[in-house]
Amino acid sequence: MMKRYLPIILFFLLAIPFVLKANRIDSVILVLDTTVENHQFYSQQKEKKLNTLKESLKTTFNDEQQYEIFGKLYDEYKKYKTDSALIYARKKLELAIKLNDGYRITDARLNLASIMGVIGLYAEAVSVIDQVNIENNPELKAYYFHCYRTIYGFIGDYAVTNHERELYKSKINILRDSLLLTNDPTSAPHIMVKTDRLIENGNYNEALKIAFDYFPTLTDQNEKAIIAYTISLAFKGMNDLENEKYWLTVSAINDLQSATKEYISLRNLAFLLYQEGDIERAYKYIIRALNDALFGNARLRTFEITQMLPIIENAYQSQMKSRQRLMISAIIITGSLLISLLILLVLLFRQMLKINRISNDLNNSNIQLQRVNQDLNLAVKELKIANNNLFEANVITEEYIGRYMDLCSEYIDKLDSYRKRINRIAITGSQQEIIQITKSKQLIEDELAEFYHNFDLTFLKIFPDFIEDFKKLIVDDEYIQTKPEQLMNTALRVYALIRLGITDSLKISHFLRCSLSTVYNYRTKMRNKAVNDRNSFEPEVMNIGKKMG
Repeated sequence: MMKRYLPIILFFLLAIPFVLKANRIDSVILVLDTTVENHQFYSQQKEKKLNTLKESLKTTFNDEQQYEIFGKLYDEYKKYKTDSALIYARKKLELAIKLNDGYRITDARLNLASIMGVIGLYAEAVSVIDQVNIENNPELKAYYFHCYRTIYGFIGDYAVTNHERELYKSKINILRDSLLLTNDPTSAPHIMVKTDRLIENGNYNEALKIAFDYFPTLTDQNEKAIIAYTISLAFKGMNDLENEKYWLTVSAINDLQSATKEYISLRNLAFLLYQEGDIERAYKYIIRALNDALFGNARLRTFEITQMLPIIENAYQSQMKSRQRLMISAIIITGSLLISLLILLVLLFRQMLKINRISNDLNNSNIQLQRVNQDLNLAVKELKIANNNLFEANVITEEYIGRYMDLCSEYIDKLDSYRKRINRIAITGSQQEIIQITKSKQLIEDELAEFYHNFDLTFLKIFPDFIEDFKKLIVDDEYIQTKPEQLMNTALRVYALIRLGITDSLKISHFLRCSLSTVYNYRTKMRNKAVNDRNSFEPEVMNIGKKMG
């Protein structure tokens, strides 16, 4: 018996890691979606911090203290708004020259060269850094080599020919070796350079081991973003797309939450999602990345993004047009069905009027029958008085009873003839098909079933994951089990209508042709089965995939 189910058990055991990995990526993507939507909050936090530093300048007249504040403003602005960072780098250098402090002059020049490289002023950046005699300030060697490595990296990215790219690549390799010698082995820059070199040489597992050991020790979000991006590069080299996507997402979250505007991760993640077919989310991410790059005046990042944007935007526009066509078709179909239903109701109303007229005729017939009964009763009384005419009275009574029965039969025949006559008039009329529909409820039931089936198909095409996402909001799915031939049952349709914005129970009951109490019961039962707070259940239903993207 066990052998029989062993293949099935093995299949599920093997599938568990893939399910867990998918859930892990989905969870972190949802965090990123929220972070992207709340990007203004993180920018506001950054602005508050910058304003506090600027306010401190107004009350500080000591040159050394002003130099320190200029340095802090430069650090805050360098990955947020490069134009402002350039201003404070220059102010810092001017003050350092005024103080005639060699260390501060070197540090300020390195700041200035670094931000010029980010802005795209490569020749100017090299000119500034060439003025530095680093031997006079050996403690700044690590920063010195980092600036050169960064500037050459930017220049290499813009290189036109392979010869130029290889030339700058060799320079970067030399600078990378220098950085490994000058940086503290426990520092983030050292780990970044070391893992970068390992990845460059194809030693992905070793790079991942170092990065994974180091990542949990980090508290600075900017450093977290860089290390996470490095991990994604290692997984990219190993062709592990899922892990690459996960770590790009982690990197992007830390970039955005630290209000960094000059970054790579979100842009690269957008292109991966585009390749996977998640066009709406890819478009949302690439637009966010472009706006941030433009805000921060990160020219290289803006250039890189604009290379990808037309591809993703065209796909997004095509998808939107397809959805619009689908929505228009759904509206036309729904409108046609509603018009048909209205016509049907009008015809039913007319039939009800005809039935009322027939009912009035029957009432008149009953009045006549009552009069006949009164005559019969009078005749009976007369027969009782005339004992000698008892036999004749019996015959008369039988005649009246027979006549009464004939009259009943005659009125029944008249009703039947009237029905046949109405039917012949309806059949020979201009609305033959509608009249046939009024004759049979089966056609109405079939049309309603077809209508609900079309509703289910249309709704599940707009929200393909609705049923699965809905199940996640309740503790069990007792009331939403469907029959094999069903796409959705009444309970699911109630919440499908709520998801479309129809929250009025009366409207829902009219739409689903069920009682108002039935709708109330479904809504109450589902709220009671909510995984989270029952009061937030229906709002959660209305949020059921804005990570369209």
